[in-house]
Amino acid sequence: MQFFLDILLPIPLERLFTYRITEQEATIIQPGMRVAVPFGRSKIYTGMAFRVHQDAPLAYEAKEIYQILDDVPLVNQFQLKHWAWIANYYMCTLGEVFRAAMPGAFLLESETLILPNKESQIDELSLKDDEFLVFEALRHQSALKVGEISGIVDKKNVLPLVNRLVQKGVVLQKEELYEQYRPKLVRYVTLGEIYTSEEKLEELLQELSRAPKQSQVVLSLFQLQAETKKPIKVSDLEKESGSSHAVIKALIDKGVLEEYYIRTDRVNHGSESSNVGDVIFNEHQNKALAHIRTGFQEQKTVLLHGVTSSGKTEVYFKLIQECLEQGKQVLYLLPEIALTSQMINRLQQYFGSKVSVYHSKYSIHERVEVWNNVLANADKAQIVIGARSSLLLPYKHLGLIIVDEEHESSFKQFDPAPRYHARDAGIVLAKLHEANCILGSATPSIESMENAKKGKYAYAYMAQRYGNVLMPDINLVDIKEATRKKRMKGHFSETLYLAIAEALEEGEQIILFQNRRGFAPIVECTTCGHAAQCPNCDVSLTYHQHRNQLRCHYCGYHMALQNACQACGSHTLDKKGFGTEQIQEELKELFPDAAVGRMDLDTTRGKYAYEKIITAFEQQEMDILVGTQMVTKGLDFRNVGLVGIMNADTLLNFPDYRAHERSFQLLTQVAGRAGRTQKRGKVLVQTYNPYHQILQQVSTNDYDKMFAEQIYEREQFKYPPVVRIIKITLKDKDFNKLNEASEWLASSLRNVLGHQVLGPEYPPVGRIRREYLKNIIVKLPKRVAVDQTKNSIKRIEKTFNAISKYKSVRLVYNVDHI
Repeated sequence: MQFFLDILLPIPLERLFTYRITEQEATIIQPGMRVAVPFGRSKIYTGMAFRVHQDAPLAYEAKEIYQILDDVPLVNQFQLKHWAWIANYYMCTLGEVFRAAMPGAFLLESETLILPNKESQIDELSLKDDEFLVFEALRHQSALKVGEISGIVDKKNVLPLVNRLVQKGVVLQKEELYEQYRPKLVRYVTLGEIYTSEEKLEELLQELSRAPKQSQVVLSLFQLQAETKKPIKVSDLEKESGSSHAVIKALIDKGVLEEYYIRTDRVNHGSESSNVGDVIFNEHQNKALAHIRTGFQEQKTVLLHGVTSSGKTEVYFKLIQECLEQGKQVLYLLPEIALTSQMINRLQQYFGSKVSVYHSKYSIHERVEVWNNVLANADKAQIVIGARSSLLLPYKHLGLIIVDEEHESSFKQFDPAPRYHARDAGIVLAKLHEANCILGSATPSIESMENAKKGKYAYAYMAQRYGNVLMPDINLVDIKEATRKKRMKGHFSETLYLAIAEALEEGEQIILFQNRRGFAPIVECTTCGHAAQCPNCDVSLTYHQHRNQLRCHYCGYHMALQNACQACGSHTLDKKGFGTEQIQEELKELFPDAAVGRMDLDTTRGKYAYEKIITAFEQQEMDILVGTQMVTKGLDFRNVGLVGIMNADTLLNFPDYRAHERSFQLLTQVAGRAGRTQKRGKVLVQTYNPYHQILQQVSTNDYDKMFAEQIYEREQFKYPPVVRIIKITLKDKDFNKLNEASEWLASSLRNVLGHQVLGPEYPPVGRIRREYLKNIIVKLPKRVAVDQTKNSIKRIEKTFNAISKYKSVRLVYNVDHI
């Protein structure tokens, strides 16, 4: 009897692939295990076992699997259901979700090894120069990797060369699977077994009296064992005894000491913890907690709407403690990696070593360890805190999901697929586990508030800051008037300049927000008006003074700053606009005694860069912090007295139906960083249009008015939450072909879906990485069956892909586009 296995591969194809297995393998393999399988001509991929059955595939001859990689499933049934929902809802393939979810170290792919062909007779004179170099290298080495051959012949593309050598019979190709994850082993020592009796020990010490360094090591070992009552690390023994590695090795070789290794995780969080019960809740927190518990009893998602600094985090901690007492796991989702470092410290204070962290700044080894701890329901993974990818971990007993700052657009994945929204996918995951889900924000998204008003979500509100601290005093500064009256110091109005000087005098810290990194977004020739453009994208290059470079923020292209205009040769180059770098420079000139820090994508590239900047600001090593959106997101600094927003208009004048909602959220959030202790904070918003309705609403903290106006506009113009939106982006390097293909697709969609199809239109940036883009928007009224519409779109896509001249055009789906 033959057995077959359906395998899920981490590739963007809709279907599963069937492989042949033996009867014995059929008894071992369970769904969720990793299996290495041959795919294509010679490549070996890591797939996931999906289903064992006895139905042979009709279209092709099933190959045998290469190797079973796991003893137990790495992926559980809850995950598979959740992945299937993500793939279906966000119109991507299950393979793409699989690749996004699994840490890279789990997805082993084979490496091609080039071996010498010992059986063939080779005429060395017939070989070309580059072929001879490889042939010569293989005389001295048993095998070469493709990357090594590239280094030998000094070429990037060496596959044609390898193919020529294979055809001439000089070399053979072999695929080799490499395990990327290596556990961290820590070296420990203990006294040799033969020296456990007192007589032997006395003999040893007398013997070592002639070797004082070795004697010191043994005495230090006794001392450490008496103090710690724990296994002794070699590194600790070296430190305590002041001896070298060689002395300890000599004692191990003699058998005086015995070495052994213990497997440890690369990231270990502290073990001290205090009780959440120590926190005294105010009446607003108690009331909100009661509303949340009622919502949980009704099995509803709860929206917690609390003004900035109202004590939402303490409410979360109370709910986490209750969940842990029931023996269940907690997922704490944050929109930004910058926030995790501050939140980890707070979670550790309360919950000690029960906390695990998972996000993209962690190495693949660290992510594998967190995955394994969550899978095993280990004590150190009872609380998982992380960015959106932590949603895809293998939870078994999930009891609570907290989505903090739920309004944040960072929760939406943009590229690559799956383009899921962590908030919405988190609500679905909670339902699968029958867990509670809470969404928290000071400025909830329009969709979440609409759901709360309709009774779909339970609602809890905290209107007062903790400790009755006053909300910050928000003032709008008219820079149009200040510029006209020549009262500007660089990009600082006189009002903001004096406020910074006053705050510094009083020993308070300042946050300045400018939503653009770099020094200047445009370098323009004042003679002919030419501005340096990116050759790959339809955008101007941004000047970065630190590197003296012009850089593209879309594709990473960069060039040195030119001394003369590339169009007319004139030396009159002018820098237009301003970014965080320029603000930092101006501050150093205006306030030479102040320590100025910067927090943007350029300064936070390293693994611990966020942590270093946030810690330095917390410990008041910096007086002023200049930053992009990163500084707005839920950070808690106790000594910030002033927040300055350099130019609010760049947020408002954006071609997007959410621009006003986002502006309100961003400005309110950044304002909320001010005055979080007893003294009332001050916020200054510089703008050319102080009478704009959104800025007026921010200054009075009037969320309800903003919500009412936005929901009215969305109803008038048919935008979410009134309708659902699917954005279809077409990409191709050929401009004319893209136009033709997009028109064909739009008219086909209109034939099936009617007038709810908008476009095709070019986005604000019409070309990125040498590919032209065109968007088609499909609006789905709430009464329309979403699955049916998606199936119709997929059917049209199949017809589209069958047209040979459109083969190179890529389609990208973005469901619930934000």
